[in-house]
Amino acid sequence: MTTVHTDITQFRGSHYDFGCAQGLFIQDSPVLRNRQANWRVRKPRFEIDEQDAKNAFIRFAPGIWDELLGLRDALNMPMNDVLRDFGHYRVNAKPSGCSILTGSDFMVRNYDYHPLTYDGRYSFFQPTDQGYAIIGPASRITGRMDGMNEKGLVMGYNFMQRRKPGDGFVCYMIGRMILETCATVHDAIMLLKEIPHRGSFSYVVLDRNEDTYVIEASPRSVETRKSNICTNHFEILQHENRHHLDDSYRRMDRIKEKNSHSVNAHDAFRLLNDTDKGVFSKLYKSWAGTIHTTAYFPKSLKAWFALGGDQEPVEFDFSSWLKGEKITAEPIYGELDTHLGLANME
Repeated sequence: MTTVHTDITQFRGSHYDFGCAQGLFIQDSPVLRNRQANWRVRKPRFEIDEQDAKNAFIRFAPGIWDELLGLRDALNMPMNDVLRDFGHYRVNAKPSGCSILTGSDFMVRNYDYHPLTYDGRYSFFQPTDQGYAIIGPASRITGRMDGMNEKGLVMGYNFMQRRKPGDGFVCYMIGRMILETCATVHDAIMLLKEIPHRGSFSYVVLDRNEDTYVIEASPRSVETRKSNICTNHFEILQHENRHHLDDSYRRMDRIKEKNSHSVNAHDAFRLLNDTDKGVFSKLYKSWAGTIHTTAYFPKSLKAWFALGGDQEPVEFDFSSWLKGEKITAEPIYGELDTHLGLANME
């Protein structure tokens, strides 16, 4: 077992200043060193044109471009390196797991991936220039793998496959853009139909109207369906699926067995976080081990977070934070059944 931790960060201000603050936070941290060491081992198999990337950000989320400029200035990095490490446009994403279950007023989500890719940062951000305030764990500094915004829109995504990538944004940046620019599930659907996709993922969204959708997105097409369960296979875009889906179907069956349409949030959290229920994964070396379990509540703007399995979640009151209250910024600790640490560890 390895003891791991997630730091809590809170920021109110412009996107540029947010980028600067994040740059100062990570400049002497293992997160940045591990990220750069990764590129020395694994040479990028993609090219990013700075003007092309800028045009894409300006069209869909101009504030995030300002954030990247802040990171550039704080870290004194060439813009091409900033785009490689933090832009998430035309980069490649590794395969992963993940399971999501929603109810009338909650989403519970297991994030399954490789520990060394995990930032170990839980972010509160309230922009003063543009975009909605967001709560959720950060992915590659600027991205979000799940989260909730001030309008009560909740988002999580699940990997499907990475064959035939397109020229577009990667899932964690798309997740951030959904939360930053969309107020309802229908806004999210419109954005996902317009934005260019690098890979194939399902995005699960829930809002205060109790609307929940699974949006199946690939570089070639986007389809939507009503469902409250999602693992790692498409149900509409089946021709886009991977060949080996046994574990995805197994986790979905385990969730369905628990009468998921009537389960409450606490039971849903235990179903995904308890290591003996059949949904929590320990496949860390295969890029599919559960690192965190989150829950979001659109109407109350409460959020739960747990690192590792068999944990009682830490609760955050996002509504109070939006009104100016600071939350306790102590790190959150957990254990993973692996010798691998997170990116925020030496």
